[in-house]
Amino acid sequence: MSAWRWDIFCTVIDNYGDIGVCWRLARQLASEHDADVRLWVDDLASHSRLLGDGDVPVSGVQVHHWRQEATPDASADVVVAGFGCRLPESYVAAMAARPRAPVWINLEYLSAEAWVEGCHLLPSPHPRLPLTEHFYYPGFTQQTGGLLREARLIEARDAFRRDSAAQAALWQCLGVDAPSPDSLRISLFAYENPALPDLLQAWSVGGNEIWCGVPEGRVWKSVEAWLGAPLSLGRSESRGRLVLAPLRFVDQARYDQLLWSCDVNFVRGEDSFVRAQWAGRPLVWHIYPQDEAAHLVKLDAFLARQVAGLAERDAEVLRQMQRVWNAGGAIVPAWADFMEALPRLREHAEAWCRDLSAQRDLAAGLAQFAKIKLK
Repeated sequence: MSAWRWDIFCTVIDNYGDIGVCWRLARQLASEHDADVRLWVDDLASHSRLLGDGDVPVSGVQVHHWRQEATPDASADVVVAGFGCRLPESYVAAMAARPRAPVWINLEYLSAEAWVEGCHLLPSPHPRLPLTEHFYYPGFTQQTGGLLREARLIEARDAFRRDSAAQAALWQCLGVDAPSPDSLRISLFAYENPALPDLLQAWSVGGNEIWCGVPEGRVWKSVEAWLGAPLSLGRSESRGRLVLAPLRFVDQARYDQLLWSCDVNFVRGEDSFVRAQWAGRPLVWHIYPQDEAAHLVKLDAFLARQVAGLAERDAEVLRQMQRVWNAGGAIVPAWADFMEALPRLREHAEAWCRDLSAQRDLAAGLAQFAKIKLK
């Protein structure tokens, strides 16, 4: 099938997480599945850096400001409600009025919980209209919708790691000097976290030289509070064995390269979390906080899958570091144990990446499901 039209709707909630996933999906559907995609975003202006300049087109993708007073026409073959966002009632009515209803997909949030496999692709008939919505769950097993992964992404990662000129271009784009080859490289992308001051202090007095790149975002306030000074793009701050490098905002491709360049990646939410899987390096996930600590259930479900194959001691080290970072506790001993296990955790992260990349990716799964429904 060629020249089929997709409408993807996105309500921006968690900074760049929701729109980051939808933007990657739109681009991949266009580049790899011959789709004409309209991406409807309710908060376009505040995320222009991520989406790109509206004067610079992305082949096969149009980005539109989703305004309630300007409902788009319902002419798409496939309609995706990103993360369960509510479509305009007039749009839904127009879908139902068509001679043949489009494929309607509710793209859910990522979870490693076991129940996801049973809910993936379940239909949900509309209570009044002749429409059926299908729930599509990303996940970590063959029985789910998979993860976003562009074609030949792992090959591109490995080629980047062999290309010194490409690496130099990355540091120039980020506005920093290349880290010392002897330093442990860490990327720190997180929400505000009360464990951070103790962790930064441990890094500053530890035995390892640490370079920590800090992308622009909410965690800057926590870093500045520990430093006692504001962060400024283009100016690194040194404290003992620690170099803190504020990093300017870059597009998604450059952020991927940052993850590929680091030894440990602190990530948050969903988009950067998934991209860290493909880096094949140990990661520490700051999961989006939810009421009644529901996010910790999701964290434990992911950890139960991720530690499979690790020796029990190393599995507990990984679990403890993730739990302390998300739920509080003694971060300094957790980090010390993490560092001791780092060589083995790195081997495991590479194996985890290989296993995940053998599964069908999210965009391919969505396209296949939509084609079946359109027959």
